[in-house]
Amino acid sequence: MSYSWPRNTVFHELTLDVEDRICVSCGGFLEVYSHRQRRFFTLEGPIHLTSKLARCEAPACPGQRATVNPEAETALVMPRWILAWDVFCWLGHRRFARHWSVPQIREELADAHQIRVSADAIERYIGRYQCMLAARQQDPCVLADAYRGTKALTLSIDGLQPEKGHETLYVVRELSQKRVWFAEALLSSSADEVRRLFVRAREWAERLHLPIRLWLSDKQDAFVTGIAAEFAGVPHRYCSNHFVRDVAKPMLNADSHTKVEMRSKIRGLRALERTELEAQRATPTAEVPEPPAAERAAAARCGADSGNVVLDYCAAVRGILNDDQGGPLHPPGMRMAEALGEVRESLQRNLEAKKGGAATINWNG
Repeated sequence: MSYSWPRNTVFHELTLDVEDRICVSCGGFLEVYSHRQRRFFTLEGPIHLTSKLARCEAPACPGQRATVNPEAETALVMPRWILAWDVFCWLGHRRFARHWSVPQIREELADAHQIRVSADAIERYIGRYQCMLAARQQDPCVLADAYRGTKALTLSIDGLQPEKGHETLYVVRELSQKRVWFAEALLSSSADEVRRLFVRAREWAERLHLPIRLWLSDKQDAFVTGIAAEFAGVPHRYCSNHFVRDVAKPMLNADSHTKVEMRSKIRGLRALERTELEAQRATPTAEVPEPPAAERAAAARCGADSGNVVLDYCAAVRGILNDDQGGPLHPPGMRMAEALGEVRESLQRNLEAKKGGAATINWNG
């Protein structure tokens, strides 16, 4: 990856030599014939690395002209990278353990370590980190160690579609160790395509020498036929979340209709906010006698407080109307009704607290 280093960059100089100068082909001595220069960032500062390159010069050697590199170089930084391993691991930890955004990572690298790279470069390194992490999680030795005390496997499969029209990502999980085994995006959800995932899952189970106790899924046709074909005799159960969601479909449809009706009754939020904001920005044009300082402060405090209260209520109601989270056990329409009821009770208490306030709130306007 090319990088334009500022002219005033101060580098730490480092030179690496070939560790073993004996030719593995003929036993002769390896001669240094060239040097490779490269620069990269570390958390301790930028490095200018000089690597000595060696080769066997014996005419009859079968390994003649083959270049031997210092092995310590890849322990510092990968080929064509400008970020050393310590920066790379720091970046991955901030992104996936602390859930930092790319702009946050970029700013912290620049402020704390004087490492200035583009957002695109950071995203590329994050992608590489994900690939390495996925490969590590699928390493046979790591898997064998993770399932050392496990007696049987419980597997699940589900299809995740980010947006309509996109490829569906099929994810296979093992539930006893709460571990994602693998995921693959398929262009087609046909039985033949999906069956490849079950073949792969069976190979993983055989490699671990563990029986499969149970499969869980939403029982799509491709899942039913694939599991029956590759795991004869293994129980296949309906996922409880999908089951409840399917059973609750009529109730969720009614809940959605109720949300639409409630939204239609809450009108004029934007107009109310606009009126209040314009009132706060307005300045008096007529000159009037200036009241005492205490009265001016009290009036300003009262006006600002009341205006902010109005805007806070509007923001709360808007958040309630836009909240579509929940599920079959916590329908969003019911949650919306409860939240709007709490707002109404709060407004009613404020009205009753005013002198002579016996008004009643009417959502219908």
